[in-house]
Amino acid sequence: MARRNGKTKKITKGMPSAVLLSIAIHAALFFLAGLLVVFTVVKKKEIEFEPPKAVERPKMKLKKPKPRIKKSSRPKKAQHILAKVNPVNMPEIQLPELSGMGGEGLGEGIVGGFDTMPDLETVSIYGSGRSIGNDLEGILYDFKRNRQGKPLSVAPGDDGMRRQIEKFIRSGWKTSTFARFYRSPNKLYSPTIMISTCLSHFAPLAFNERDMAAYDYLLHYKGQLVHPEGGRFRFWCMGDNFMVVRVDGRVVLDFYNLFAHCWDGKDSKRTNYHLGQWPAYAGQWMDLEPGVPLDMEVIFGEYGGGLTAAMLVIEEEGVDYPTNFEGGPMLPIFKTAELSRDQVDAIYEFLYEDHYSVTNGPVFCDYVVPKSEPVPEEKEAPAIPEPASRIPEPASALRQWTLSSGKVVEAELVMEFGDKVVLKTPRGRQVKVPLSEFSGEDLDYLELASPPPLKITFLKETDIFRFKDLPYVMRGPTMRELTAGVKIEKTNQKPYTKELKVELFSIADEIDGDNYILLDRQEGTFVPSEEPEERYELWGKKTYLRDYIDVPIAAAASNRRGERFKGHMVVVTDERGVIIAQSISNDWMLEIIDFLRTFPVGRHFSKAGERVYPPRAKVIRVLWNNR
Repeated sequence: MARRNGKTKKITKGMPSAVLLSIAIHAALFFLAGLLVVFTVVKKKEIEFEPPKAVERPKMKLKKPKPRIKKSSRPKKAQHILAKVNPVNMPEIQLPELSGMGGEGLGEGIVGGFDTMPDLETVSIYGSGRSIGNDLEGILYDFKRNRQGKPLSVAPGDDGMRRQIEKFIRSGWKTSTFARFYRSPNKLYSPTIMISTCLSHFAPLAFNERDMAAYDYLLHYKGQLVHPEGGRFRFWCMGDNFMVVRVDGRVVLDFYNLFAHCWDGKDSKRTNYHLGQWPAYAGQWMDLEPGVPLDMEVIFGEYGGGLTAAMLVIEEEGVDYPTNFEGGPMLPIFKTAELSRDQVDAIYEFLYEDHYSVTNGPVFCDYVVPKSEPVPEEKEAPAIPEPASRIPEPASALRQWTLSSGKVVEAELVMEFGDKVVLKTPRGRQVKVPLSEFSGEDLDYLELASPPPLKITFLKETDIFRFKDLPYVMRGPTMRELTAGVKIEKTNQKPYTKELKVELFSIADEIDGDNYILLDRQEGTFVPSEEPEERYELWGKKTYLRDYIDVPIAAAASNRRGERFKGHMVVVTDERGVIIAQSISNDWMLEIIDFLRTFPVGRHFSKAGERVYPPRAKVIRVLWNNR
């Protein structure tokens, strides 16, 4: 470093002086520019929304449960939890006549709830749940309960019920007069009204109202009366406790003229003959024009309960009728259609033999029914078709076996054990062939030829239903509830892949006869399980067995009637129709199995496999008096 006068010379570090000068000038210019105000319009950018990113949640690997299910097992009854409600006590209100609400005001359609129907297949003397379009529609009213089905604080009783019926007749048969009383939601349809003397309990039972006490009730049937050729007719009737018939808006028949003071017209005439246990009454003559339908209504019912009846027959002017066992005319029952065999059975169960004609006489419908010669009663039932072919007979023991080598062998199956099959040639020589040597068709045959051993256990659940008591002491019917079932278990571990068919029959016999009733018939299919704890179950429907005294108020002349359980038949068949297992309480049942496979449930048959009528009611003359 140079030194002058012994001192160090100071030298400026950094940029040259020219650069510093330039910076100073530019700084001055920027300062002057900052003194100027400059406005700039900036356009706001629109906000764009973007969906959030999907959140990835961890997935758990669930193990699919494999519940053990019992095949064809019956589901457990659901347990309903009902809320306890304290109803508000409201006074009974008599509703006025309303219109425009279907039928005759509030008494039609709305009162009674939903129009549910009983089992369509059940046929009783009160009708069935199936309408044929030309029958009478029946409704049941209970005067002991209000329209919601609750017991009335003060039931009308016999006198009060009569007053209600009088009011109904005077109103022009408006059902809204019964609006405050319970109406069963179930309707029945019948082409006839022929309820011969029987217990009053059977009416609520027919309408699925078995918990209803069998007294203080009324039945109302409505339909049309029409004859294709016209003519002059009149009704005969007997109604215990009452029965009134109205045609085309006027009363034409009133049993015992009990309500004659409520309608205008001629009184009904008492005859010298009986219908059931009381004298018959004949109504007014009616002139029917050909094919012209007239509205028809019938009411009948029961006051105190016990024996009841509602019988309606028809007389045509100028016709000569054969005589019955009493010496009176054997008039035909009134009907709007030809009766089915099931309907005839239901009537015959309570109608005295040789009393009135069930199968002859006019049919009141809007179409022409071909005329036929009168036939003896109980001979008109259509013949039961010949039973189907019996169980297939096994084919010839010799058959053609095709081996995997292509060789065809004619031989008889002797036995199968392990993985080998023993065959017997036509010359009697036995050969052992491995299972692996057979074709698929041969293996199918071998599996069918060696069905699995099955353990069959017949099951039966029973209970007793007790009817509500009547106002006075009398013995009511006993009704046993029965549900039949079967449990089937395979007792070996050998696989069996073929489907099997199970048929279950439960049978009763007549208390007052020597024939039988097919209570229930069920069938199902299953493939036997290899699991030892697995089993197949098949259950039938609940059936009912009645046990009653037909005239409990006259013990010396009464008869015990009804049904009792007789036995069962369970058969298991393979794909060929061959029975491979069975459980039968009576050997004769298997002899008529083809007949029972097509026979209608609930009907009577003989031990020989023929359809028969139920036992007929016996005439109880002790009831015949001059009421």
